[in-house]
Amino acid sequence: MFLVLRIPTLAIHLDRQETFTFNKETQLFPIAGLVAAELNRTRDTGKPATPESSTTCDPSSEDSFSPLKAPAERHHPYVVELIANEAAVPSSSVVDFEMVLYDTQEACIGGLNKELIFSARLDNLGMSYCSLHGLINSLSSPSALENDRSIRLISLFDHEEIGSNTAQGADSNFLPAVIRRLSTIGSDSDDQTVYEQALAKSFLISADMAHSVNPNYASKYEPDHKPEMNKGTVIKVNANARYATNSPGIVLLQEAARRGHVPLQLFVVRNDSSCGSTIGPMLAAALGARTLDLGNAQLSMHSIRETGGVYDVDYGTKLFESFFEHFSELQSKIIVD
Repeated sequence: MFLVLRIPTLAIHLDRQETFTFNKETQLFPIAGLVAAELNRTRDTGKPATPESSTTCDPSSEDSFSPLKAPAERHHPYVVELIANEAAVPSSSVVDFEMVLYDTQEACIGGLNKELIFSARLDNLGMSYCSLHGLINSLSSPSALENDRSIRLISLFDHEEIGSNTAQGADSNFLPAVIRRLSTIGSDSDDQTVYEQALAKSFLISADMAHSVNPNYASKYEPDHKPEMNKGTVIKVNANARYATNSPGIVLLQEAARRGHVPLQLFVVRNDSSCGSTIGPMLAAALGARTLDLGNAQLSMHSIRETGGVYDVDYGTKLFESFFEHFSELQSKIIVD
């Protein structure tokens, strides 16, 4: 694996601050290499360290006129070259690009009994994996859909950590538009409320990783709600609707878990503690569909290296598989008086 960039922090010996703070504009520049090494590379390859400007062309020529500088002029030319090499095209063919830095260290299994997962971005690739494989597994039988009146659907969104208010985020019109189109398939009726009827019969699971109890900070958790890794998927409850869970949803999910032999846990944040949120309340408000928030327990959420449970991956996958298989039958039996 070829690692290109790294953001180094200042040695603690040079700035003994009690809390780790930094300036996002001036102190988070990644280091790509050393000037001397780049000069040696360009000398050995015969390539210039900086490209010749392409903006000195004749503006009357449509073929040569460029409204913006070329990518190799706006960025380091070797970075553009690396991107071009990955795409197997000449550097001149790269018109533009978007680049995001991420931790390249591979996930691994650890713990005395190999019961833990150490990985970046468990939140929320963990539940994305479980829901995807649960959906696939629920369709393994050729007759899986013969008596199913429901549409089995998962939706994986971008940008949840920055508000979801993007074209591919949960706060967009994407999911409502898809459901609206699906609700009209096979319908010969002129009823203009088929979409609303479909939502009334639907159930949304907002699957985002949950907090496992941290033994080093046990006092941060409500005494009767300390979820543990490898003890089952966690149902998240919050009276201020930071999570969208309610009692009918808990009953339905519990029955699905019973049929899949999947253990469940409950999590309620302390009354004197702040509470994170998910896309659950956002989508529940937009769709008006029954919604429940859940996730597998993990430690160090939002750290560059997070910790989860090996067995919870299997629990989560089986839970979704059972939910998809049994929802049509169960949802009609949940009566709210």
